[in-house]
Amino acid sequence: MSSNYAAVPRDLPRPLAFACVVLIALGAIAFFVGLSGNDPGTAWRAFHVNFLYYGTTAMGALCLACALVIIDAKWSGPVRHVAEALGSWVPISFVLFLAGNYFGREYIHTNWIHGAPPGKEGWLTFGRVYFSDAFVLAVSTALAIVYLRTSFRPALAGAAERATRAKGMFQSWTANWRGDDAEWKASRARLVVLAPIICLWYAFGHTLVAFDQVMALNPTWFSTIFGWYFLWGGFLNGICATALACVLLRATTSGWDVEVTTSRMHDLGKMIFAFSIFWMYLFFAQYIVIWYGNLPEETQFFQARLGPQFLQDSWKVIDWRLLDLPYVKLCLVAWAGCWVTPFWVLLGQRPKKTPAILGGVALISLIGFWLERNALVWPSLVPDNDASWVGPIQIGIALGFLGAFVLNFLLFTRVFPTLPLPKKA
Repeated sequence: MSSNYAAVPRDLPRPLAFACVVLIALGAIAFFVGLSGNDPGTAWRAFHVNFLYYGTTAMGALCLACALVIIDAKWSGPVRHVAEALGSWVPISFVLFLAGNYFGREYIHTNWIHGAPPGKEGWLTFGRVYFSDAFVLAVSTALAIVYLRTSFRPALAGAAERATRAKGMFQSWTANWRGDDAEWKASRARLVVLAPIICLWYAFGHTLVAFDQVMALNPTWFSTIFGWYFLWGGFLNGICATALACVLLRATTSGWDVEVTTSRMHDLGKMIFAFSIFWMYLFFAQYIVIWYGNLPEETQFFQARLGPQFLQDSWKVIDWRLLDLPYVKLCLVAWAGCWVTPFWVLLGQRPKKTPAILGGVALISLIGFWLERNALVWPSLVPDNDASWVGPIQIGIALGFLGAFVLNFLLFTRVFPTLPLPKKA
């Protein structure tokens, strides 16, 4: 952000905001209907999947903004601020964790909460999991708030006087104002310190969350690389969400075609292309070691999701009947969205510079990772029913989370100078 940005709070786009409220209401209805039905576990598992999906997406977007600060990227322009706006979901994700993991513990941690496997009794206890993961997410929330306040404070000069709402927050965030130039320099100096701390905390602290909230759903399976694989998916998803938001802004908001240039779209496309390859590398690095080790406590993860086809010694003839095994189709479709589509479609320069193609690939990748999060959770909790992840309750809850996530983005960008174009001279 440069000194030609200033906070000018605006009204929400009413049709889109109304659609978000409708989706939130739909999600709340689906959730409470699920809780009052015969299988409340379905509602809590769907809640858990979406908490994981949007929480890692928000942290991934925030880490993208931090990465742009660390390398002092000159090309990013407003792209960094779009990523920061997406990262404003992090505090909400913390609140969702506190509620979901506590009240839904019997259904989310059902495989160990009443007795962990031998050797893990001291590690897999609800108190240890809940409070240690809450600590990680609380620190992430504090870091996110400090980062956002530091990033946007220099652009808030006079915002309290202009604002029709949130005056108190603007006054608090601009207390002890030292002048525009001094504030911009101080902001930059603090961001340079905060950015690597946030990235390292995401990499190491959230690995514990990945182990506890995803890998431990099947408490007899383990993989030392799983945390990195899971968190890299969140980082890549944050990039895809940022790219999609930029493309949509370019198409719908007057003046953004000047800001979201073909050069900036090209850079976003290169990141999606390259980082999807690294995500696939992490997946394969995890898979190949398990495949040649052929230990039952390790192969069970892939057996439950891809069947025996990917665990046998050779593949002379594809047995299409194996596609009907639980969760195989879900996993293959997720893989196509997370890697196959970004890799093959974004191979050349022109697709990366074409808004419809870049936005389409980003959307497909976002859907792919939502399916992938489902594929990580449901087979561990409901192994024999591959339709358990989809239904009116599950889709309704997912739409509710989508509405809340988009509405939070809209609210943030209407208050802070994330999206307004630079002031004209």
